[in-house]
Amino acid sequence: MDGPLDPMETELEGEETWPLSGKPYFDVILAKSHVRPLYQMGVPTKLHQMIPSLVIPTVLTYRGKNWKMTYYGSARTHKKFDNGWRAFINDNNLNAGDACVFELMECSNKKLVFRVQILRGDIPSEFIDKVSFEGESSDTPIVIE
Repeated sequence: MDGPLDPMETELEGEETWPLSGKPYFDVILAKSHVRPLYQMGVPTKLHQMIPSLVIPTVLTYRGKNWKMTYYGSARTHKKFDNGWRAFINDNNLNAGDACVFELMECSNKKLVFRVQILRGDIPSEFIDKVSFEGESSDTPIVIE
């Protein structure tokens, strides 16, 4: 999966969602720990064997804009993005309940590039007062009663 990205592959000119290209991806429904106050984003185990176990400069691309961060892949179990993830969250007004799809477009020992799709999880106003925003893990999901 080494090699440069085709710039046309990563620029979407305003589109919110698009078909996946067949490259490796992961998706996540954002919990409180992803968006506040910890701003942590781990990469799931299913991608660990595809991504080098190194500290690698990383770019998230969404709607033609790039966010630079570092992927910490040298830990045995918890592989994650650094604090650059926080800028991505804030710049895109992401909240608990929103979903992201991270498609691995470029992967080498020198650089990772993920193309991101954002799916808003806006909760209708009539349900807002019935929502429990636990969302810290799958054991305490966001619940609408």
